[in-house]
Amino acid sequence: MADDKADGRDLDLVLLGATGFTGGLTAEYLAAHAPAGLRWALAGRSADKLARVRDRLAADHPGAADLELVVVDATDPVGLRSMAERTRAVATTVGPYQQHGEPLVAACAAAGTDYLDLTGEPEFVDRMWLAHHGTAQASGARLVHCCGFDSIPHDLGVLHAVRQLPDDEPITAYGVVRATGTFSGGTFHSALNAFGRAGEMRKAYAERRRAEPRPEGRRSRAVAAKPHRDSRLGYWLVPLPTIDPAVVARSGAALASYGPDFRYSHFAGTRTLRYAAGGLLGAGAIGLAAQVAPLRKALLSRVPQGEGPDEQRRERSRFTVDVVATAGSRTVHTRVSGGDPGYTETAKMLGESALCLLIDDNPTTAGQVTTAQAMGENLLLRLQNAGIRFETLP
Repeated sequence: MADDKADGRDLDLVLLGATGFTGGLTAEYLAAHAPAGLRWALAGRSADKLARVRDRLAADHPGAADLELVVVDATDPVGLRSMAERTRAVATTVGPYQQHGEPLVAACAAAGTDYLDLTGEPEFVDRMWLAHHGTAQASGARLVHCCGFDSIPHDLGVLHAVRQLPDDEPITAYGVVRATGTFSGGTFHSALNAFGRAGEMRKAYAERRRAEPRPEGRRSRAVAAKPHRDSRLGYWLVPLPTIDPAVVARSGAALASYGPDFRYSHFAGTRTLRYAAGGLLGAGAIGLAAQVAPLRKALLSRVPQGEGPDEQRRERSRFTVDVVATAGSRTVHTRVSGGDPGYTETAKMLGESALCLLIDDNPTTAGQVTTAQAMGENLLLRLQNAGIRFETLP
């Protein structure tokens, strides 16, 4: 497992947030799938809770009984810096990241330690680029946000489509997500807090846009689109105000294979106009409620963090992301599909992202990078082998 970055470090990977629901699922995935010899540890605030997680893992995977436990608070810069200096990579499930995430990003950027998270918060990602991208570039750290359902199926789904198109023509693509199941409490809290900070989010985006260099001789954009019926897929498409379009556009800016002029739009797909209209009204109502502190607090109290559905319910959940990409006269339709998006598959995506970043022969990158930019084909192959399907459809 060692490479040049491992000199003087006694751990390969630390999982922070292992005592939470999604963190626990990620720990279970790593216990089952991490290669022999991976030096990894569980981290969180409570030694007792960490020990219980380790005991649960060891019941099915005896090798987990030797996992080190790192007691650290996500708000403790000194403790986080000490942890980051010991390990090659840290994966964190501790959110909302806007509230809890920056000290760890700062520690990893300064220590030259790779960082992975599950955030879907645009303001947090933009603020971390502004504050820590340059430091991470200098130290060699790779800061990889959005390593779960936000935004791997969209980011790698587009990569899967684009690689089948010529890279010397403009490419227009759109993604359509459909999912069943329950949103994680962390995702809901992150989304609602983001809606409540719409002004700050726009400000962070504008500051990053002014500071971030553009690709020379090319451009890549996320393009807003209106609701409409798509005859190819047979769905009503409703624009989704998530971080996914920005992530895909940043991959397009970083990778020349996306062509000289790349455009991407992002939607939820519904079978009927009634559901499309209901989705728009529901999203609008939540967005308005998030602006009013008492209403936002009431909504947050209804979906606690750190909890999630039982295994039987998760097994009934599914997702699909359809990507339609066109260059000139050629159109490619790809589909990413898998099981429960909010928990089971998100834990799988984070676990495989961490293993890919540590083990595989990835492109040389540093600073804040997307999953397509940092790991691309390697991560796509890992996820296929782990049971997430990437198909090209007629």
